[in-house]
Amino acid sequence: MPRVTTKGQVTIPKEIRDALGIESGDEITFEPVDSGYKIQKKAPTTEDGTDPFEKYRGSAESDESMPERMRRLRGEFPRAVGDDEREPSEDAS
Repeated sequence: MPRVTTKGQVTIPKEIRDALGIESGDEITFEPVDSGYKIQKKAPTTEDGTDPFEKYRGSAESDESMPERMRRLRGEFPRAVGDDEREPSEDAS
């Protein structure tokens, strides 16, 4: 059972840290609830309090498959990825 140190510190058990995704150096918050307090990992923010990743949320969502996207971005491949048109070397050991 965790104990509070003279400095008011408590070690969060590993299974709880793992479940919440808490790592060394992360900030956590305590929110009052009817039965006590809820602990959670604090979302990353900048000095002005905004989420630095907000503008990227949802940017990867697409109906396009990865192969379709790659063809669109690079142009059609001259051959299927993984196909090797070269003949094996006869002197290869």
